[in-house]
Amino acid sequence: MFAVPEQLAPANKAAVEAAISYSKIVFESAEKLLELNFKVAKSALADSAKNAKVLAGAKDLQELVALRQSIAQPAVGKMVAYSKSVYEVAAETHSALQSFVDTDAAEVKKNVVALLDKVVQSAPVGSETMQAALKSVMTAANSVYDSMSKAAKQVAEITQASVAAAAPGQALPAKKKVG
Repeated sequence: MFAVPEQLAPANKAAVEAAISYSKIVFESAEKLLELNFKVAKSALADSAKNAKVLAGAKDLQELVALRQSIAQPAVGKMVAYSKSVYEVAAETHSALQSFVDTDAAEVKKNVVALLDKVVQSAPVGSETMQAALKSVMTAANSVYDSMSKAAKQVAEITQASVAAAAPGQALPAKKKVG
């Protein structure tokens, strides 16, 4: 007979470890975005105060218009730099999550398949139909997983190309390999 609790323990342990790995990736990404946003907010506040003083010192309308234009140009550059930084964090997170899916999640999937194989082997006589259905479900799930993984990679490549096309002359951060 199949001893379910003893067989589930390793699979549960692997699933918990995978969840912890996933959470770590997500929290590190959130931490990077928070840090970036705080730096940008601090810089924007300082720039706003400086610009307000400069604009307040304008002597006439022509000088005010000229000052506004000189202030706008660096602001656009900072906005582009911020967008690139956010994109870099997103690309790093995507790479880390893809690595997670390729390793940790694949390990959990392997453990579940091994556990199901043991269950099927110890199934009572006459349960062949149920075994076939279970194998069919697992095959379909693996097929969906593979398709989704390929689609996610294609979306990442398309996004990279779109961002590169949207900012000609602006170098994008290189994708960092994780693992």
